[in-house]
Amino acid sequence: MPASALWALDLLGRVHTLSTSGQSWELCRDAPLDFKRVSATSQCCWGLACDNQVYVRVAAGDVPIRLREEAYENQRWNPVGGFCEKLLPSDRWPWSDVSGLQARPLDGVALPSPHWEWESDWYVDENFGGEPTEKGGWTYAIDFPATYTKDKRWNSCVRRRKWIRYRRYKSRDAWAKIPPKDDPEQLPDPFSDLSVGGWEVTDEPVGRLSVWAVSLQGKVWYREDVSHPNPEGSSWSLVDTPGEVLQISCGPHDLLWVTLWEGQALVRQGIERNNPKGSCWSLVEPPVPEVGIMHVAVGVHVVWAITKDRKVWFRRGVSSHSPGGTCWMEMVGELLMVDVGLRDQVWGVGCEDRAVYFRQGVTPSELSGKAWKVVAAGRESDRSHSGSQSSLVSAGCFFGDEVRGSGESSAPSDTDAPTEVDGLGPLHGPRSHAGDPQPGPGGAAEGRASLASPPAELPWTHIDLKEPPEGPGPATAGPPGPATLASMGLLPLGLEEVYGTDEHPLWAWVSGGGCAVEAHSAPQWVTGLPGPSPSVQALSLSLTPAQTATWRKQIFQQLTERSRRELESFRHYEQAVEQSVWVKTGSLQWWCDWKPHKWVDVRVALEQFTGHDGVRDSVLFIYYVVHEEKKYLHVFLNEVTALVPLLSEARPSCALYTPERTRQRWPVRLAAATEQEMNDWLALLSLSCRESQKVHGRPSAQALWSATCGGDVFVSEPSLGLEAPEHPLPCDQLFWWQVGGHLRLVEANSRGVVWGLGYDHTAWVYTGGHCGGCFQGLPSGTSHIYPQSDVRSVHIYENQRWNPVTGYSSRGLPTDRYMWSDASGLQECTKASARPPSLQWAWVSDWHVDFSAPGGTDQEGWQYASDFPASYHGYKTMKDFVRRRRWARKCKLVTSGPWLEVAPIALSDVSIIPESPEAAGAGHSVALWAVSDKGDVLCRLGVSEANPAGTSWLHVGTDQPFASVSIGACYQVWAVARDGSAFYRGSVSPSQPAGDCWYHVPSPPKQKLKQVSVGQTSVYALDENGNLWYRQGVTPGYPQGSCWDHVSNNVRRVSVGPLDQVWVIADKVQGSHGLSLGTVCHRTGVQPREPKGQGWDYGIGGGWEHVSVRANAIRGSRRGSQEMGEQGPSRGPVQGGSALQEAPRGPVRC
Repeated sequence: MPASALWALDLLGRVHTLSTSGQSWELCRDAPLDFKRVSATSQCCWGLACDNQVYVRVAAGDVPIRLREEAYENQRWNPVGGFCEKLLPSDRWPWSDVSGLQARPLDGVALPSPHWEWESDWYVDENFGGEPTEKGGWTYAIDFPATYTKDKRWNSCVRRRKWIRYRRYKSRDAWAKIPPKDDPEQLPDPFSDLSVGGWEVTDEPVGRLSVWAVSLQGKVWYREDVSHPNPEGSSWSLVDTPGEVLQISCGPHDLLWVTLWEGQALVRQGIERNNPKGSCWSLVEPPVPEVGIMHVAVGVHVVWAITKDRKVWFRRGVSSHSPGGTCWMEMVGELLMVDVGLRDQVWGVGCEDRAVYFRQGVTPSELSGKAWKVVAAGRESDRSHSGSQSSLVSAGCFFGDEVRGSGESSAPSDTDAPTEVDGLGPLHGPRSHAGDPQPGPGGAAEGRASLASPPAELPWTHIDLKEPPEGPGPATAGPPGPATLASMGLLPLGLEEVYGTDEHPLWAWVSGGGCAVEAHSAPQWVTGLPGPSPSVQALSLSLTPAQTATWRKQIFQQLTERSRRELESFRHYEQAVEQSVWVKTGSLQWWCDWKPHKWVDVRVALEQFTGHDGVRDSVLFIYYVVHEEKKYLHVFLNEVTALVPLLSEARPSCALYTPERTRQRWPVRLAAATEQEMNDWLALLSLSCRESQKVHGRPSAQALWSATCGGDVFVSEPSLGLEAPEHPLPCDQLFWWQVGGHLRLVEANSRGVVWGLGYDHTAWVYTGGHCGGCFQGLPSGTSHIYPQSDVRSVHIYENQRWNPVTGYSSRGLPTDRYMWSDASGLQECTKASARPPSLQWAWVSDWHVDFSAPGGTDQEGWQYASDFPASYHGYKTMKDFVRRRRWARKCKLVTSGPWLEVAPIALSDVSIIPESPEAAGAGHSVALWAVSDKGDVLCRLGVSEANPAGTSWLHVGTDQPFASVSIGACYQVWAVARDGSAFYRGSVSPSQPAGDCWYHVPSPPKQKLKQVSVGQTSVYALDENGNLWYRQGVTPGYPQGSCWDHVSNNVRRVSVGPLDQVWVIADKVQGSHGLSLGTVCHRTGVQPREPKGQGWDYGIGGGWEHVSVRANAIRGSRRGSQEMGEQGPSRGPVQGGSALQEAPRGPVRC
């Protein structure tokens, strides 16, 4: 997981951050003023400075924040001068917005604040609905407003064209002052509090935030239009309240609470996607009527409060349907303030000791947590000062504003103050340090504080930034300690503190909205684990890497020499060869091969035996009973081509494939009673299959990678005859073995660089291991295994039909689909019956309306159509008699694998250059392109075999969001936009990795593309209807090509390799038991004179989602392929007779 940060303010108003990957607080030195409040998210932090003005600090990133400005030029035709800007009095403005109601001249569009800058000048957008327009970008219509077309007709009386210009936000990693309103009379009062949240209310616009503020007069203000493309927002709007507000707290979702000066709390009702400001307030009484509420903090499902007597309270029964909750529950401890961060984790500041506390044990089932734990982290200045102090002391020199005698001050004695510490109550002694025992959950101290700690209370009343404070008193007898500047009563120049350098800072405010603490990888300042001792640190610093390598080499040589001497006396003995048989038995369920197909109880036995030659082989026996007759079937594991876990809501199951059963589309399916039992069998069978196939170690750099619909990652080693021109190896003979982890797609190249993307758009890079999860391998494969998680959404559909009496209702016709169903409508799925994809997944959210359904939705999430099933759209017409609404619920999987996360940008597609063996690619970095989840095109810099994760992202500007990108072996970059249009990037090279400009390539007629893949010279694209297209006429002189040629249909995914080999994931592949979805297929007959190939060879499937052959640069020879054809199976590729129908081939252009 990428590092996140905790934000806090000390007593002086200085802003500090504490990273989950760090160990000390870091001071934000660029803060223009001292701050009173901060409210953080994962991408930005809002603050309220001492001048009562609001500031925002947006984190820097490789992807710039860009916002597109649009203006439309409108013209009307007249018989004299043709099209001109002379419009009718009833027409729109000559320069207007998209509606035509607002005048928008180009010179009248100004930057909203000094924190923006123009990226370029105005230019015409020549893209219209995914198709390039004629020169000039004009679109035509009969009148204003109407439906515009790119073609001019005889009745086209008006025309318009769109001008665009991008502005870029430049104040990143800096505090930017939010500009006030333009009207001085409408200026809000000076603010006293603010809170940021609402990022989980909706996904559109991207990164939308709800920023709330409270003025000194007790009024509540809301910042409009705050989102990722517009981090400053537009204006402040006043929200009426029934009383004067003291403090406000906004949660990530729809919770908003405020406290009143009278001690009550108000809850905002009606916050939703289309109304982020809510509709009304409801009153909540304090837990104790005599003691009012002073402070509240809200999350997704929790509300915490602090009363005026510093007691901490937890609100029960809080949810989206009941934002006010049911009752209060008192918690242990006393806090000054509390804040709820990500995943409802709780942070607070102690009342007396002013320390930052973290609530341990907060889980979805126990939202109140278990205990408070102090955040044991020092300041960044402590480490640097400790080193400088020791060096100064050793040198016998002290520098300060004045020189004092040694008798004026001395170190405090061990007996100057008690050592017992209360967890959250009044402090009776010095506070504990980062490595000291921490207070327990009940408030009593579980250990002793450091004896050398100074008192926690301030030793003076007036802060003098020039004069250091006097010592607490004369020295007493005690063990001598190392002298420090603090013990001498001196401070270094520039170190003006209200507390000593060896004392923790005193905090006034904390914000955890951008900090996520994982239970399996909690930071050290939460766990309290002690660091290495000074002696160990000194030892590690004294040994250089070269010395360590020499030391290891000497030990290895000594061990080798000792083994040789010990074996010298036994050379005349005959070598012993173990011949053994090992059997594992168990009870499983088997999906029988005959009708009626059902699960039957069977006994299974895995027999492993070792021959005289030391080769180990295995056989799996399945014993079943038919008509009271005992029978069995057996599977030789050296014939197994894949062992695949299956997605099943009812029982854990797996499938064993062999070449024969792959051709039949009927694998051996086994199920276990528990998930642990299934994992044990999967681990054992997987290791046995790899031993039988003699597959050891990590995958080679030429390996084929794939992913199933369930997110399981598989890899296969190609042979010399796989891409042979004649008699290629049938792809159903390939052995696929599973690699740990969970990914949606995997891309690789022949230099060993492998990247993967999860369902939550997280990017991962391969580390070299080959185990993880439930799979255990060789000892060498257990290294480089790291925790991995993934999040995906489960969708169900609510269907309704219109009738004249009640309108749209859940009463459908007898022939209609289920009123709650899956996407096909054939299976009934309700909120109560829907389950995660498998037992390994766990729900992490509630059901919510999904507004991102393809085709668009209305404000309530409905899509309309004339009947079931049909093409759905997001608006209602007179002919729409049915409608549907998609509901989504997120689930999470936690596993492990040889993958490391590449933070912090979420990606939707990635492509690595497929380098051929002839290419001298070792001298330059590996070209890698990607598309972010927001549609930005990125180029990764610094990618190599030694550093496969790269160093940084380079943003490539586009005029619209993109969906897919692919880079070929000759640095030809193709991409597909979200509107289905294709683009080619010119002048891409190792010296110019981002190229210079985009060229718009027309899409196939009446088709919208969704994916593109580029090989050595071939370009293939896939449209939304599953049609596979080949780009004709691609030459070095004309890399955009001339036209699209149809190849096949029923294709889900395409991958083109460095040899121009073509592999796809196909649907509706015919088999002996019906149609198979998600089958790996290989295009045969691909040659320079026949780049489209001739037929399809069907491999493993179904249930496959992705395949990548872009790392396989092994070119098979004709002789090798003939020899392999004589030795291997004689079955040739299957051509015709399947759902993958061939298109008539046109002329070939080479």
